[in-house]
Amino acid sequence: MDRRLLRAVGAATAVYGVAVAARPVLLAGPSGLAPGGTVPRDLATCLRPLALRDAACGLAMALAPDDRSLRTAAALRIASDLADAFTLTTTLPRRRHRAMALTVSVGWAALSVVGLARSEPH
Repeated sequence: MDRRLLRAVGAATAVYGVAVAARPVLLAGPSGLAPGGTVPRDLATCLRPLALRDAACGLAMALAPDDRSLRTAAALRIASDLADAFTLTTTLPRRRHRAMALTVSVGWAALSVVGLARSEPH
């Protein structure tokens, strides 16, 4: 297991989650859900818990006190990313947004999988 990679993925996820919770347009814009850069209040209300979930998973990865906890947090991160990939690619309105959501979600999941599978660099 590559602890440094998993902790870096966790830290990046946590920062992104907090940023999206503060400014939902950071997710809504690239997803095609906020044309013109304006996020409707109802959409922001729905995106914030998703963003805070990402922040919590990321913090769990970044701060895991032992390997078992880090593996568990990474598994939750992978499951969340794959659920995002499925949900967003089946519901976003435009093909290019679905493709981008798939790439980003599966990419983050893959980084965590690599971190779990790879040996610690020396």
